[in-house]
Amino acid sequence: MARRRGAAHETAGNVQSERKKVQVSEEYQKVSEEPLSAKQQQEKRTVALKWKILLLVIFLPPFLNYASLQREEQELRPKDAEMIDIGLGQKISLICKGQGQPVVMLDAPTGMSSDIWHRVQEKVSQSTKVCAYDRAGLGFSRRALQNETIGMEKVWRLSTIGRMVDDLHQLVKAAGIATPFILVGSELGALNGRFYTHIYDSEVSDLVLINPIPEDIFEDEMWERYWYTRLLPSLQIMQLAAATGVSRLLLILRVLEPSFGGDIMSGEMLQRQKYLLSNPAHQSSAVDEHYFMNESMSQVREISKFKLLSSRTSLSAIIGDSFDDLVPAHLNQVFADLQRKCLKRVYPQAKLIHIQGADRYMISKKASWVSKHLLELVSKRQTKHAIRQ
Repeated sequence: MARRRGAAHETAGNVQSERKKVQVSEEYQKVSEEPLSAKQQQEKRTVALKWKILLLVIFLPPFLNYASLQREEQELRPKDAEMIDIGLGQKISLICKGQGQPVVMLDAPTGMSSDIWHRVQEKVSQSTKVCAYDRAGLGFSRRALQNETIGMEKVWRLSTIGRMVDDLHQLVKAAGIATPFILVGSELGALNGRFYTHIYDSEVSDLVLINPIPEDIFEDEMWERYWYTRLLPSLQIMQLAAATGVSRLLLILRVLEPSFGGDIMSGEMLQRQKYLLSNPAHQSSAVDEHYFMNESMSQVREISKFKLLSSRTSLSAIIGDSFDDLVPAHLNQVFADLQRKCLKRVYPQAKLIHIQGADRYMISKKASWVSKHLLELVSKRQTKHAIRQ
């Protein structure tokens, strides 16, 4: 009997509890069904509008940027550019102008497209054939897909000198560029030129290094700190800004401008540089080239030790007073000092040409000086060829 009473009491308690829940639910439903005041309705609409605006701010710029990039890629691609297939889905944008030999091959500074060579290429192509290309991932060139491989990445990682030089060698063969040619490289392109000439010395008659990066630059603590704590993060921010469409907005508002421009570039070329600033693929490759710079210089050091430069190859270096005008003066002085010491130690036979006030943009801002030296080399080679005949 006691157990029955306890069970009955427990059942009654449960029923009462369920009734309370139902009552609370009904009361809540009545409250929720009560019409909102005009003020509450306005607040609700304001909150909803803010959320819509936030979503537009987040998703609209990257969507519009992506749509614009698809259209601009076709419109802004240089008309005289050839897309050369070098394997693994990689297509390299190559622009050749002029006729004759020796061919002059131009390799751009770190993270830059071949546009920076425009004035030099136009001048020198009046005397011979001059070719400029975009390294894989930069400009209009396409990088290898991640799932495509030849096993070369086990030796050279993407965006290191070894891979770049291998790409350049494949490009020379695929495009049928006559050898030996004059190889001209600026900054990172100069490191490429060194590596290429040490390996494929029979293909290079003259090597020209323009504002070359000293291979021991990161042994200086101040310079290493600048590169990895200031320069590289700023480039990563540019990559993020391009991916989110912010770069395009800043370009429209004229808050952001290409690093080189003004009267040295045509309107189409200026638009192309703005396109590249808004292109996350180009910006990503630029970041990678800077990120792996130390590894690239290590590769150049090793090849310089184990395979000497051929005595048949003439070597010259065009240097300025600094790395970049935007870099603090003391760091520019460190760069200039190490550059001269490195050239004297590694290539004591190199002919040094100093351009006062020049930096990494000398190939666009001081193009006449660079062109003058290249034309002299072309003339010498053409004269020697004529004498042999």
